[in-house]
Amino acid sequence: MKFNISAASNVGRVRTNNEDMVLVNDIYVRDSECQATFDTDQHDRLLFALADGMGGHNAGEVASSDTLHNLQYFFGDLPIALHPEQVMDEMRKWLDSISLTIDSKSKSAPKFNGMGTTLVSIFLYDNQYYWMNCGDSRFLHLRNGRLQQISKDHSLDAITGRTEHSYILTNCIGGGCQDCYLDIHPCTTMIQPGDTLLLCSDGLYDMVTDLTVSKHLDQGDGANDLCHLACEAGGADNVSCCVIRIEQ
Repeated sequence: MKFNISAASNVGRVRTNNEDMVLVNDIYVRDSECQATFDTDQHDRLLFALADGMGGHNAGEVASSDTLHNLQYFFGDLPIALHPEQVMDEMRKWLDSISLTIDSKSKSAPKFNGMGTTLVSIFLYDNQYYWMNCGDSRFLHLRNGRLQQISKDHSLDAITGRTEHSYILTNCIGGGCQDCYLDIHPCTTMIQPGDTLLLCSDGLYDMVTDLTVSKHLDQGDGANDLCHLACEAGGADNVSCCVIRIEQ
């Protein structure tokens, strides 16, 4: 299969710095956009991830960058021929490790105090696909015009079903979270030609409805188009997207 990727990360219209970052295999995207194509006949490993940082000053952008760089190196060093349960166990161990690293750095200097990040990712390893999530950045799946959220938000809003506690996370990497955890699942059966996969930060879904996102994905719009939609709607937060279109 062929993966056509578009990724973009935008500061929005209110914030002065961008704490989001997108990873497209080995390409880092912040305050920019990228296009890439990958053929699974030529790649036995692919990694797409998005991190939405948090913290004072520039701490959030440090947390998201450190997390994605660490993830890329860890993923590239995974031993070959691991079984799916072993792969998921390794990624959970990685989460524990990077969480300790981010927490330690947050205590090393006042400018890093309280820094943390979300993470959502899709990856290919040994002909099997997986998705994983920590926080409230989302993985959505579009097939035949139907957009479905696959990941579950780790937020107080998701627990209570209300919106008055918007932006309060119950799970993240760093950020003072003592017992972070990783939702990770195989998803090979949901990866089919004609599908479109979307990774996005809350800067998109807080500003643009799923119906609008679905409409624009259906008409072929890419990540930068979605970011512009969020900015036109007010751009209250940083906004980042990674759109993955799957072809035979």
